[in-house]
Amino acid sequence: MESKRNQDFIRYEQVEKRQSYHLAEDPREEFDDAFQIRTVDMRSPSFARELGDALREIGFAILVGHGVDPALYDEAEKKIVEMFERLTPEEKLRFRAQRHGSVNQGYFPIHETSLQHADWVEGWVFCRRAFEHPEEFWPLPEYAAFFQRVVSAHEKLILPVMQAMLTYLECDPHLYDRALTATNFGLRLNYYPSMTREMDESGAARLLGHEDVDMFTFLPAPRVEGLQVLNRRNMKWVRLSAPPGSIILNTGDYMQRISNDIFPSTTHRVSKPRDPQQIGRTRVSLPMAIYVWEDEVLSVLPGLTNPKYAPVKAIEFHTSITSKFYGDDYAVKA
Repeated sequence: MESKRNQDFIRYEQVEKRQSYHLAEDPREEFDDAFQIRTVDMRSPSFARELGDALREIGFAILVGHGVDPALYDEAEKKIVEMFERLTPEEKLRFRAQRHGSVNQGYFPIHETSLQHADWVEGWVFCRRAFEHPEEFWPLPEYAAFFQRVVSAHEKLILPVMQAMLTYLECDPHLYDRALTATNFGLRLNYYPSMTREMDESGAARLLGHEDVDMFTFLPAPRVEGLQVLNRRNMKWVRLSAPPGSIILNTGDYMQRISNDIFPSTTHRVSKPRDPQQIGRTRVSLPMAIYVWEDEVLSVLPGLTNPKYAPVKAIEFHTSITSKFYGDDYAVKA
């Protein structure tokens, strides 16, 4: 399978993305094994500066001192495996993904995360609406009750993280307090089956290279390796390994736009593990993407000089970008 490149879809982007890369791992690409994603302690008095420096450099940071019990993540991984392996294909497809507002919510079979390129992952996306109406969106109610605990734990981190970013940018740290209180989000449960030789030789990625569309994403550190981040400064890939219980944080397209490109929306993907023992293991992850509601307007933050982007409604911005994944008719003109 010939791997497509991101620049094949550049017309959909709403922030500057000059980098060019293969959507699936390509043997011609290089790795930057010397680069280390910075670890930032949320309890540190210099948290805002340290977080801002990390994100400005590469758009990723590893959060420690966040206060979320690591046992919650251990249990979440077990629940994800249980959920995907317990349900039949027919039961899953009853909840096939559909748009609710700006977010495609529901079940994504293998090879259907994106129309761009095949990948080896099943996914299930749950937004705030899914937790408010679990009977409509969840195959079994006990899973909604459990993952609400994960959501609640992460919601406590949203304002401290956003306030730290705004402080770094010398803006009012409370500028987004209202918009990010009880805001929309996408909790995606990912189930990567153990890789067979056929999968390895197919040319499909475990999860294709992409940038997140959101303000930022919380990703509890996965146990099985594979997460790779593109260093725009030298166009080499960085293998990201974070300690158990930590949270990987990355900024998305919303944040790149309002920060006037100071905090980049950084390319990342999931590839096969290098460790042969891990190739045969199931990999799971549970990223939580933080959005604003669809009617909010995304504007370059006040005080940032020479703004590059005009104000735009979140639903138009979001769906214009995600049309590259779901088709041109997905876009909404506000």
